[in-house]
Amino acid sequence: MKPDYGLIYSDIIRNKYQDKMKKYEFVSKKKKWSALDIIKINNMIFGTQDYASQQKNRKHHSYSESDILEILQYQKKHKISNSHLASHFHLSRNSVAKWKKIFYDSI
Repeated sequence: MKPDYGLIYSDIIRNKYQDKMKKYEFVSKKKKWSALDIIKINNMIFGTQDYASQQKNRKHHSYSESDILEILQYQKKHKISNSHLASHFHLSRNSVAKWKKIFYDSI
């Protein structure tokens, strides 16, 4: 059973950021959330984190197969290296290389 991210973020916006309710109206309507969607909305609401916080939180990320394929499609579409992709999504270069080995046929 997955958490209802739409409800969670709607509650956060309603309780802490009432002035931003119109801007983030789409949050409550979104039904399916990918890991990338969660990272994007989190950065939109709370802003980007400092490097130390990113390092700490990075250990707790997990990505589904569809999220990994979306990341690898982003790399293919924008024609960027593993290093640039890892930097953009705050991943390890080793993770990107491993994903490419595993999912190479899928992209």
